[in-house]
Amino acid sequence: MVTLVLIRHGQSIWNAENKFTGWTDIGLSEKGIKEAQDAGKK
Repeated sequence: MVTLVLIRHGQSIWNAENKFTGWTDIGLSEKGIKEAQDAGKK
């Protein structure tokens, strides 16, 4: 049996400010870092 897990990326700094990121790599906000860490534990 195959298991497929889909996880949305954590919140970025610009996402929190309602800015469009496009091709620019923006770091995660503190909330996004916690979301990523929590997702890794599942």
